[in-house]
Amino acid sequence: MGTWWMVAGLGLALGVKHALDADHIVAVSAMAAETRGLRRSLVLGLSWGLGHTVALLAVGLTLLAFRITMPATLAMAFEYGVGVMLVIFGINVLRTLQQELFHVHAHQHDDGVFHLHWHAHAGNFSHRHAHRSFAVGLLHGLAGSAAISLLVLASAPTFILGFFFASVFGVGSIVGMLLVSSAVAVPFVLTERFDAAHRSVKFAAGCLSMVMGLLLAAELTATVWK
Repeated sequence: MGTWWMVAGLGLALGVKHALDADHIVAVSAMAAETRGLRRSLVLGLSWGLGHTVALLAVGLTLLAFRITMPATLAMAFEYGVGVMLVIFGINVLRTLQQELFHVHAHQHDDGVFHLHWHAHAGNFSHRHAHRSFAVGLLHGLAGSAAISLLVLASAPTFILGFFFASVFGVGSIVGMLLVSSAVAVPFVLTERFDAAHRSVKFAAGCLSMVMGLLLAAELTATVWK
């Protein structure tokens, strides 16, 4: 029983820590920038955690069952995909921000009179955001499964214990991302009534996502060319 409790504690702690990785926080921040409210941000965090856990269990346990490791090129491809995804998220946040700004449209009525009006395209939360967060969690799970499977192989002498460790690790990552998403939601919630401040926070989230993605892609590219 002591071994099981030790594995549970280690898996849970490492799962929470894993959720706090910079690329995970930035990705959820970029998605939260397109939503309003703490509850919606928590839904995004939960969806990310579930997607991450599904990928981790599917890939990690397959590697564990055959006692093999993921090929380095495949692991790098998943990591590169995360970088590209972060860049796309950043661009999308900035595009959404531009659409939310008031602007003029002109149209002509049937009587021939031109009319000008101001309006904004404000984004609304939908199930599409939750689905996208789940897909992002899947990609992050695939990108991290190589390192995590090595950890499981090293720490779990049996498949059953490895399955237990991976499952608890997944639960820890869900808990960690719920904490992250709630913390990330705070600046967006606090600035909801102040349009200029709210747009500034969204702009910062979009730029940070783009920069993080470009840095990750550049680092992986430099590794390949060494």
